[in-house]
Amino acid sequence: MNINFAGIPEEFTKKETSKVVIVPLEHQNNTNQTGLSTIFTQSSLQELYDIETDSEPYLHGIHITEKQHIEAPEQLSEQAYNDVKKYILTNKFPIILSDAPLVSIGAIKAFNEHFENLSVLHIDAKARLYKQVNDEKVHNQCAMYHASQTTNLIQVGIRDIAKIETTVLNTEKTFFANEMISDDYWIENATESLTNDVVIVLNLEGLDPSIAPGVDNPIHGGLLWYETLEFLKTIFTDKNVVGINIVGISTHTSDQITHALVSRLIYKIIAYKFNLNKSSDFLE
Repeated sequence: MNINFAGIPEEFTKKETSKVVIVPLEHQNNTNQTGLSTIFTQSSLQELYDIETDSEPYLHGIHITEKQHIEAPEQLSEQAYNDVKKYILTNKFPIILSDAPLVSIGAIKAFNEHFENLSVLHIDAKARLYKQVNDEKVHNQCAMYHASQTTNLIQVGIRDIAKIETTVLNTEKTFFANEMISDDYWIENATESLTNDVVIVLNLEGLDPSIAPGVDNPIHGGLLWYETLEFLKTIFTDKNVVGINIVGISTHTSDQITHALVSRLIYKIIAYKFNLNKSSDFLE
């Protein structure tokens, strides 16, 4: 890939010393250079100082691995498992980027093997709780089924599900979009539902298409930018976030809005992970 995130100096991109490792895993083939690499191109347009945390998050080191394109679902999920396992064993904060929600099957498995009593915070429009689709268990619509059986799964922003998924879905741990709109305490309640160690799965379809149109299945009624940041900041403040998957990025769109959003979201996540204790008084 040979792209440094946000054009940061080379000394802050080395895998050995970087605290953050970004792993791009692409499932759908694209031939017009509109895939995950565009996110890093967009990152070069942003400044390196984060106002909210009064910090320069890149100083913790951000390494981007070589982009991998894997068409077989099982192999893609297995690659996510291997990458997450490798980086958490070396005390890195892994950020998995993918167009395919199914990468979370392997990634969550790796996190769950390492952290006892793990919670999965799933932000999405869809529940993705199918046990299988056309006899396939490694499928985008099955991405959260295994997590629902083996972890403390909290789902936020859900607004498009199948009847069969209601037999698996835990309504006490699900925050539906139509109810969140009139619930002033959904952030607090969702946060309290989590155990201490949390992996976040953020599907861009969980955000509103007005801010993230570059997805394959845009569904109106999602989270907006500042409420997303408020939610994430609360989670990072109160819990130990051990990694994050950002998925659902269409590789067939030239939409710069979504690519820029993902780029800035990644940088904000790094700021929240490592610099929240340095918030400036004038921002309070």
